[in-house]
Amino acid sequence: MKKQQSASVDKNIVNLSKDRTESAKAVREFRKRLSAVGNGDTVFEHELLKGFARSHINAGYAMPLFVMIVAAYTATWTGWMVAAGWALLTIIAYLIFSFLSRRFLKKETGSDSLASWKKRFLICQILIACSWMFFASVDCSDCNHQQYAIVQFSTILVFQAATCIMSYSFGRAFLLMVAPASVLFTVRLLMTTEPTMVLMGFITITGVAFFYVMADRFRKSLITMLEHSTEKETLIAELETEKSISEAARSRAEEANLAKSRFLATMSHELRTPLNAILGFSEIMREEVMGPIDNDSYKEYVDDIHSSGSHLLKLINEILDISRIEAGKHDLNEETISLIKIVDEARHMMEIKAKQKGVNLVTNYEDNLPTIWVDERAIRQITLNLLSNALKFTPQGGRITVKVGWTAKGGQYFSVSDTGPGIPESEIPVVLSSFGQGTIAINNAEQGTGLGLTIVQALLNMHQGKFDLKSKLRIGTEAIAYLPKERVTTKQSHPSIVTPNGIVEGEEQCAVA
Repeated sequence: MKKQQSASVDKNIVNLSKDRTESAKAVREFRKRLSAVGNGDTVFEHELLKGFARSHINAGYAMPLFVMIVAAYTATWTGWMVAAGWALLTIIAYLIFSFLSRRFLKKETGSDSLASWKKRFLICQILIACSWMFFASVDCSDCNHQQYAIVQFSTILVFQAATCIMSYSFGRAFLLMVAPASVLFTVRLLMTTEPTMVLMGFITITGVAFFYVMADRFRKSLITMLEHSTEKETLIAELETEKSISEAARSRAEEANLAKSRFLATMSHELRTPLNAILGFSEIMREEVMGPIDNDSYKEYVDDIHSSGSHLLKLINEILDISRIEAGKHDLNEETISLIKIVDEARHMMEIKAKQKGVNLVTNYEDNLPTIWVDERAIRQITLNLLSNALKFTPQGGRITVKVGWTAKGGQYFSVSDTGPGIPESEIPVVLSSFGQGTIAINNAEQGTGLGLTIVQALLNMHQGKFDLKSKLRIGTEAIAYLPKERVTTKQSHPSIVTPNGIVEGEEQCAVA
């Protein structure tokens, strides 16, 4: 089973490494492109050309339809043969352009083939430019010359605007398509020397400049948008890379932590047996069961051995307890029992030590509490840990108060409050962490392991309970353990929970009626 779990973890790490490699490759590609952002025309040349091709595909039916409408309208001045010939040439040029655009978008093109595609598009643009030059060159000598010129003028302006929309991403190629026809038509109008014709000629050539500026602005906006899109893709790829790294690290950390917990959980007997032997033999020597020890220094050494061994055994027991919980090997032997009974038994066990230290140990139990469904040994260990901490930091002549009662949600609680030096608010998270000790505990002669409250929290979590630590400097500390109402075995109404000030406490607060 362990081999299967280890193999599964290794497989996950391999998969995460592959994802990280692919993400890192994507990041390198995006960064390579972004390194040349200063010359956006070359960096995003392929994207710009794709946009150019899509524009002509989208206009694949609109421009031929526009050409047919213009040809049908101008046929009354130029004749059907001329109009039909121009329309056929122009429509064929646009259809070829649309066909090439579709082929370009379907094929994966590299930097080498991109140049050949640009040449093909330029040839199509030249065909379109030639067809519109033919339209601009056609004159009507037997009709109302000014009326026909207005029709040509309007048509060329529409042609300029449509070409600006379709070809702005291809750069100066816009001029290649519209400039020949526009210049030719302007020259024809200027040669008439009529004021109206000359004005239309200036508007036509000015329209070329205006639409070119607009096309250039559109192109720059598109390049900026592509740069932002690439930056976003780079950030996404970097986030994916960091996510893969963190997941791999988390997987390795979890596996290492699980291995540590398994090791410590299985080392209980091997660690405790020699320590128990040391404690047993040192106690026999201290009590002089086998005969007197004449050397006073030896007696002090025996006391030191016994106290050091006791401290080490306590440390090992707490480490093994927390390791078993983390490894999921700490099973609860739940039964129906009175919370007051468990707490009072633990208080009685600590009473002799409290009297020796000169600390007053008082109780405040609520009456008629129903039984609860808990692990008796775990609750007793929680109570002993809290009492031991309180007794450690309560000075001579101080007081420790043990309370048991209802919570606002219908559960039960027990708390241990002392009149010790208290804990600074900033150090409470440290005290609640594993091996964490506040400055007062570090300076105290009776230093502990820093695992007592960690075990309390872990055991309460196994009971779906909560733990709260409240403290004020130079006033004291209160440790409260909450058990949920689901743990209460009988339904019984409990008194309203009101503070001495008459204010109803919150749902997680506790009070004695």
